[in-house]
Amino acid sequence: MGVSTRRFLWGGFWIALYLLLTLAPLFVLLVEPRPPGRAFWREFSVALGFAGLAMLALQFAITARLKSVKAPYGSDIIYYFHRQISLMAFALILAHPIILFITSPGTIGLLNLLNAPWQARVGVIALTCLIALVVTSLWRKLLKISYTPWRVWHGLLATAAVSLGLIHVVLVGYHVNTPWKAGLWASYAMFWVLLLVYVRVIKPLLLLRHPYAVEQVIEERGDVWTVVLRPDGHTGMKFLPGQFAWLTAWHSPFSDTEHPFSFSSSAAHSERLALTIKEFGDFTRMIKHLQPDQQVYLDGPFGAFSIDRYPRARGYIFIAGGIGITPIMSMLRTLADRGDQRPLLLIYGNKSWDQVTFREELAALQPRLNLQVVHVLSDPPEGWEGEQGYLTPELLARYLPTDKARGSQQIFICGPPPMMDIVERALVHQGFHIGDLHSERFDLV
Repeated sequence: MGVSTRRFLWGGFWIALYLLLTLAPLFVLLVEPRPPGRAFWREFSVALGFAGLAMLALQFAITARLKSVKAPYGSDIIYYFHRQISLMAFALILAHPIILFITSPGTIGLLNLLNAPWQARVGVIALTCLIALVVTSLWRKLLKISYTPWRVWHGLLATAAVSLGLIHVVLVGYHVNTPWKAGLWASYAMFWVLLLVYVRVIKPLLLLRHPYAVEQVIEERGDVWTVVLRPDGHTGMKFLPGQFAWLTAWHSPFSDTEHPFSFSSSAAHSERLALTIKEFGDFTRMIKHLQPDQQVYLDGPFGAFSIDRYPRARGYIFIAGGIGITPIMSMLRTLADRGDQRPLLLIYGNKSWDQVTFREELAALQPRLNLQVVHVLSDPPEGWEGEQGYLTPELLARYLPTDKARGSQQIFICGPPPMMDIVERALVHQGFHIGDLHSERFDLV
């Protein structure tokens, strides 16, 4: 069985399992014994609430960084799905009280936490936590919430919303009136608790046993730093070129201060890893202060953005903007170490010539590879004879190969989101198959 077939089968399995776990609570409403005297709209609102709560609980599995779950799809798709399905879960849960208020106006009094029964109080608090979770996630940057505090509160609010939602179901009691129905919700609660134990206890303990030591920190062009790491007391980490890992520095793995960064080193040398990081926020501005032999921790590898997933391609095309060169550099270095001579094209956009990260090494790689590099500068120096401006459809068309057969050319795109959106649309419009386009988006939240 081929690798692509296994990915397809595993991908189908996880989708089927997700649908089963999401829909299972709805069968509770259909199976006898059912509580008597319950109107259709009340039961319908309960069904929406059940489905939404199941979806919400399953988000912990989606974001638990389980490699077997992420492998068939890649992190971009998983996090995009997490965002969209969370909004759907929120809409379903919010519809539950709204329908009750419309069909039974007297239930609005349950919002009064001083006089409402406990099951209503718990439900209102759970919904409040969920609303706060959604607002701070969608408008984090507008609210000027930095990443690390947001991540801590995101976890706390999500935990509170799910735990209080489960307590609300138990206290209401209408659909936990038999041992097997109660067992279903107990299974959800146990599954959710075990996930929390794995993420918060077991996984950090495993990372503590496999630390890395800083070997050196290299200053690159464009306010960028490369951190070179070596395994400390273990054999290291094997990864596919283009993948990434979560880095924890200055703290233990039990903290919430980890950040995702792409490998820039060759996958042929797992004994020496490199992460290339641009100064953007508080954490990335501290990277240059890492000291030799300082211990850090890596959780990975993750991601499906890799040439190794498409070994039969006749050639590879890389389109990068700014720090988006990082995972592509890992792929180029790996291809050079393997002696691969398939045709390669790199179209690399930057603001100025001095900000072109890995400029000298890209030039040095060309004799080792069948590589054409096209630099595109939006603010070129005087006398610049290369491409200037932005990565427009017209510019791409001048360099892209005429062979657009499905599976022939695999195209890897990484850079600022607006650039990626333009490039993806242009490539599809020019006749490249959408399945041959692979994107890595750094801004996932």
